[in-house]
Amino acid sequence: KFTVSQNNYSPIDSKVNTKGLSDIENLKISNEISNLFYKNVFFIDKKEINQIMKKYNVIEEYNVKLIYPSTVNIKIKPTKYLARIPNDDQLLVGANGKLIKDEDNSKILPYIFGEFNSKDFLILKKNIEQSEFTFKELKTLYFFQSNRWDVLTNNNILIKLPLFNSLDSLNLAYKIIRNDNFEKKKIIDLRVKNHLITK
Repeated sequence: KFTVSQNNYSPIDSKVNTKGLSDIENLKISNEISNLFYKNVFFIDKKEINQIMKKYNVIEEYNVKLIYPSTVNIKIKPTKYLARIPNDDQLLVGANGKLIKDEDNSKILPYIFGEFNSKDFLILKKNIEQSEFTFKELKTLYFFQSNRWDVLTNNNILIKLPLFNSLDSLNLAYKIIRNDNFEKKKIIDLRVKNHLITK
């Protein structure tokens, strides 16, 4: 989002104010955007700003306010971390579906196994959010080349989801887990439509 306002001052040097990320990342973005314009903010190409922001996977969304003649204020909303990649504890998956390197993050997050893409992950994330489950109840997510997911709960119950109708299957699994008749079951297999297998 871009907005432009005008004041009565004409500073000699351009100024870019960035807020929302770490001091180091804010400074890097400010420096990159400072190189985009010369005399005033109207020389800035919005597409060039977009290209800079796209390089930072940690960004969920941002707002740019251009103040004539030479000030740019940028407010950034960082994405939330949802999961980890098992072969690199520093590589996290954001709520925006992107992979982010964060060496300092020690938050307990579920792991994702398999070669997934952002679209597949965001569809599953949406289904989990709309189901009776929360992301915090899941320990591990497994993605298969057939575009199907398995999820492991914090109680070590493995839910094998079908290729389609994941939301309905998640809600069914939630009910099964809380049913006393299935108290000792550790696998809920819902891969085949209208079939339930528990072990």
